[in-house]
Amino acid sequence: MPPPLGNNSDCKFEIREVWEYNLEEEMAVIRDVVQDYPYLAMFVWSLGLPRKWGFTDVYGLDADLLAMVPQPVVAVMMLFPVTKPHEDHRVAEDERIQAEGQTLSPNVYHLKQTIANACGTVGVLHAVANNKDRLELPEDCYLRRFVENGSAKTSEERGEQLEVSEEVTNVHEECANEGQTETPSLDDDTFLHFVCLIERDGFLYELDGRKSFPINHGPSSQQTLLEDAAKVVQKFMDRDTSQVQFNMIALTELPQDAE
Repeated sequence: MPPPLGNNSDCKFEIREVWEYNLEEEMAVIRDVVQDYPYLAMFVWSLGLPRKWGFTDVYGLDADLLAMVPQPVVAVMMLFPVTKPHEDHRVAEDERIQAEGQTLSPNVYHLKQTIANACGTVGVLHAVANNKDRLELPEDCYLRRFVENGSAKTSEERGEQLEVSEEVTNVHEECANEGQTETPSLDDDTFLHFVCLIERDGFLYELDGRKSFPINHGPSSQQTLLEDAAKVVQKFMDRDTSQVQFNMIALTELPQDAE
């Protein structure tokens, strides 16, 4: 994954050769590096997520690489470049759904993004809010309070709720200061965007803070969420083959030695 915030000129890079015979060993090295800078984990743990859960990189869409992701996976976040083909598709998709409708579970939590450069935060909240019981959020933790206080609100009202959340802002800044990157200015422009994919009531939903409603991508299950999400990611990649900046992370139950 690219660093969640800003850039770091002090980063040191090492070119490593990865072949079939040493794939498992090299993947373990990558996991160790990623765990040295668990920004997203720090963020959600500080807001009350139990430490048995965290974010893991998904290294590819092939079945062998998907099989390396710890289970259970309860949400998948994708980072992708917002380019004209993606924007054209978004507009056409919105018009189609407005005209034809779609199956939409009332149990899906969706938050409209109203803050610039907050798609990562919105993605994390989508991942957690749609799994709050499965994640066993403590009754007194901020994440549970935030979700439950917004349960009867519209997507737009939830966005406004996030705007005035001092606790999210404070934790965001604390984690960024402790991590490997600098907090960007709110005026910074970016064309990379996070969306979240979750399973709810037998369907796979794409949750994008820029969109007015969730997108139903068809049948899914808790057991097949990762594989189903990978198919959606592949469609995003096929939509603009000139781009390579696609990344996936999964919210999953961490192996005991990784907590």
